[in-house]
Amino acid sequence: MTDAALPNQAPPGEPAMRPHRSLWRDVWAQFAVHKGAMAGTGIFVFIVLAVFIGPYIHTLDPSFIDIRNKNQGPSFEHPMGTDQLGRDTFAQVLAGGQVSLAVGVTAMALSLVIGTLIGVLAGYFRRLDGPLMRFTDLFLALPLLPLLLVIIMLFRDTLRSAFGPETGIFILIVFVIGITSWMQTARIVRGDVLGLKEREFVLAAHSIGTRQHRVISRHIFPNVLSPIMVSATLGIANAIITESALSFLGLGFPSDFPTWGRLVFDGVTFLEQHPERVLYPGMAIALTVLSVNYMGDGIRDALDPRIRSNR
Repeated sequence: MTDAALPNQAPPGEPAMRPHRSLWRDVWAQFAVHKGAMAGTGIFVFIVLAVFIGPYIHTLDPSFIDIRNKNQGPSFEHPMGTDQLGRDTFAQVLAGGQVSLAVGVTAMALSLVIGTLIGVLAGYFRRLDGPLMRFTDLFLALPLLPLLLVIIMLFRDTLRSAFGPETGIFILIVFVIGITSWMQTARIVRGDVLGLKEREFVLAAHSIGTRQHRVISRHIFPNVLSPIMVSATLGIANAIITESALSFLGLGFPSDFPTWGRLVFDGVTFLEQHPERVLYPGMAIALTVLSVNYMGDGIRDALDPRIRSNR
């Protein structure tokens, strides 16, 4: 009785066939062996779940003032104590995390859209390369912190009156961070597009008469997703730090609308008596930024074909 060849098993005398491997399965396999990336992912998921699900478990109002319980230490009712007005610090950290993460993700999305658009156009169309790159260099040469402060001071009151104090400041901060953090993405995407447009599959698409917007959408853009995804993770961290810096300078959200940066700003006055006021939101910022940076390192390694080919 002869042995039947199993699936993916070559006949005798021929080299064994390797099983079909999915790209995203390979990417996940490479990402999963990066210990720092997996630890960062776990911490980031925990923080996201905590700030968005935690308020349904810890139901105290972060803006509720109880003067009789001011400046209390950690307790069962107030796990992180209370501030000088008796507001629950843990509830404020959870509420502030929602705002800080929302600002980080939204500003990152805006900067990626601008950076990717400029990078693709500059790399693909030669006549646009010079003007767009000089425009990018102009933004890179600007002193960003003074520029941020000037824009906020000029448009803060206008947007507050138009959309309300919280929504207006949210729109302004997201816009300001987004338009001042797209330059690195544009330069990285441009460099990749310059190499891709000379590849054989792009030249073949041109030879059969494919329109330029179809070439960009079907052949160029999917192949620059790797640097875009890495820029996305780093963009979230950068946006959270920038928003925290603006709130720490007193130019962010109102005092009754907590963010992590605003909580640090409010806690500096009581740093000597109650250092935990700065410690809790500061640790939240540090852990979020660190976890996102580790995730970015893991995504960068997982999307590198030279590393995947060695598996």
